[in-house]
Amino acid sequence: MSPLVPLVMFGWIPMVLYLFSRYPASRAIVISFVAAWLFLPQASFPLPGLPDYTKMSATCYGVLLATALFDSGRFTTFRPHWIDIPILLWCASPMASSLTNGLGAYDGFSQSLEQTISWGLPYFLGRLYLGNWAGLKQLAIAIFIGGLAYIPFIFFELRFSPQLHRMVYGFHAHADFSQTIRYGGYRPTVFMQHGLAVGAWMMAATLVGIWLWQTGVVKEVWGIKMKWLVPIILVTFILCKSTGAYMLLLFGLAILYAGKYLRTSILLLLIVALVNVYLYTAASGMITPERREVLIEKITNTFGEERAQSLEFRMKNEEILGERAREQPVFGWGGWGRARVYDENGKDLTVTDSLWIIAFGDRGLFGLISMTAAMLIPPIIFSLGAYPIRAWSHPIAASSAVLVTIITLYMVDCVLNAMINPIYVMALGGVSGLLAAHPPIVNPRRRLRQARSKEKYALPSS
Repeated sequence: MSPLVPLVMFGWIPMVLYLFSRYPASRAIVISFVAAWLFLPQASFPLPGLPDYTKMSATCYGVLLATALFDSGRFTTFRPHWIDIPILLWCASPMASSLTNGLGAYDGFSQSLEQTISWGLPYFLGRLYLGNWAGLKQLAIAIFIGGLAYIPFIFFELRFSPQLHRMVYGFHAHADFSQTIRYGGYRPTVFMQHGLAVGAWMMAATLVGIWLWQTGVVKEVWGIKMKWLVPIILVTFILCKSTGAYMLLLFGLAILYAGKYLRTSILLLLIVALVNVYLYTAASGMITPERREVLIEKITNTFGEERAQSLEFRMKNEEILGERAREQPVFGWGGWGRARVYDENGKDLTVTDSLWIIAFGDRGLFGLISMTAAMLIPPIIFSLGAYPIRAWSHPIAASSAVLVTIITLYMVDCVLNAMINPIYVMALGGVSGLLAAHPPIVNPRRRLRQARSKEKYALPSS
């Protein structure tokens, strides 16, 4: 590990304070989170009595301190809402798991604190700062710019293999280098924990770029027109060699364009339903080996043997872990690897690739349901009740709409992977804040005519 690692990690909080002193608060928090996620090292430092110090916990601590110093009145603007209940239950689920397994209140408090820093604080900060049209627009644009900023680093690693993390910080971000090799070349990791995380990020950036370009929200970045930037980021995304992310991008485009041209949210609701159906069947043990074999055969015929083998490996492990989880179905087994399966010699027999099976095993149905509800209830309300999908192509709503789509796709990704991304959680908080505090769009066609007549719509201030 390079001496640069502790320097940038512990120097990040002062940097966040500087950003808050230099920029408006909502812009400072967006820059802080996106820059930390993209460029800080995959490192952690133990802190006595606190969860490990990571780049995201450093960002959360820095933003809270900056708010207290520069914007203390912001805390008084927070108004709890029923939409916050699922994330509160998800953050509290480790306490219930620890108490029901006899691990004690201290263990429960420690793990709840860790989950609160990973999930609760990004959500809370999104609620606090981004719960309006302007804040969500800033976040969406920052995701796109973050994707653009990653392009030269991705091309470097496509040519020379994933070496940037080692070159800058002195160690590889992922222990298994073989996982960076895909389709006769390399899958970039840059400064993230895995190539899958890079693929998911570039998927989100590409989807944002396409939608904001098509809806006229952003016409150029850095003086370069979007008609040039969007194809470049799309090609870069394809070169990331992440098959699952390819499918997510297609799902996202289908959701958005179905809303624009067909005026229906059926595709978003169908994806939400499929996620819940899969979680129910997998958690209840309804996916038998026979059904799995039929599914794998279909995947092989459609996507090839390599993708099918990867999915089969995940599903076999989930079957074993699911059987273990059903022994403690309500609150799970708690922490310390108690939800895993070992042989008589204590060797771990399973691999946990998916966030849902981790939640089910450690936190039980209580945790799995609360996490799923926290991620999916705001998109459902946004698309059905508050802001109908026919208004999603409106310049005012477009940024929020694409973030709602990304949140939904992130939940789909959690069925397959365990790549926690606090920026999407912060977006979730922002969308929840918008739903809690702002009235729905009334007569979006009239708003569109007003915006065109004025040539620019003045967004509410943050």
